[in-house]
Amino acid sequence: MNYVSTRDKSVKVTAAKAISQGISVEGGLFVPDTFPKFCEEDFKKIAKLDYIGRAEYILKNFLNDFTDEEIDYCVKGAYTGSFDNEQPAPISLVGKNANILELWHGPTCAFKDLALQLLPYLLTTSAKKVSNGKKIVILVATSGDTGKAALEGFCDVKDTEIMVFYPSDGVSPMQKLQMDSQKGSNVHVCAIKGNFDDAQTGVKKIFTDSAVKEKLANNNMQFSSANSINWGRLAPQIVYYVSAYCDLLNREEDYLKDGFNVVVPTGNFGNILAAYYAKK
Repeated sequence: MNYVSTRDKSVKVTAAKAISQGISVEGGLFVPDTFPKFCEEDFKKIAKLDYIGRAEYILKNFLNDFTDEEIDYCVKGAYTGSFDNEQPAPISLVGKNANILELWHGPTCAFKDLALQLLPYLLTTSAKKVSNGKKIVILVATSGDTGKAALEGFCDVKDTEIMVFYPSDGVSPMQKLQMDSQKGSNVHVCAIKGNFDDAQTGVKKIFTDSAVKEKLANNNMQFSSANSINWGRLAPQIVYYVSAYCDLLNREEDYLKDGFNVVVPTGNFGNILAAYYAKK
């Protein structure tokens, strides 16, 4: 499986390159050129596994330039001891036919912990493969929850620096306090004038600024992202949708005979895109 740019289909890179680089040089997003197809037997196997086992099974199909040992290291590092009761994404029945996928059991209580606890492992492993020892500078635009989850995930991670930009008047007082009080020798937090779209636009402009990239390269650094524009952010979100499906399969016989719908109540587009990819 390769990853192609949404703005130039001739650009094809490996998973490690897509994750370490964040976005393509012309500003496109990296997306898979094919999708794995799971059969009924696959789902029967996955349904018997715990969350870590499910994540490894699924991610091996998307990160095929990672060894089994590397995926095991990344997944176990992210999901062991970080979530309540060692259950990152339990599902609860509400009434007869409604279920809630509980994505708030991580260290910052944001659903983005599911991806941002794993991304530092994926990013540093990818960088070792393709970045020739460069320090990774992670740029993040946030409306509140991504920023804190990313800061928590990358805090004091070796060979990384993380810079988070948030709209000064566009986050809650609690979110602002969470970000401004973040500990770590490699974390940097900046409030901007404007809204989240201004922050996101500014970050993307920095990404594609050739003069800035040249200065980074001269100092043995390169940019990457912890926003959902990075495939390493999106891939872990596919896992919790497949895991939820497996939990429903285990519920009772014929529970899913009429299929099921996914409703994402809030958040950016990456969350529902991960559900769409899981469906594929």
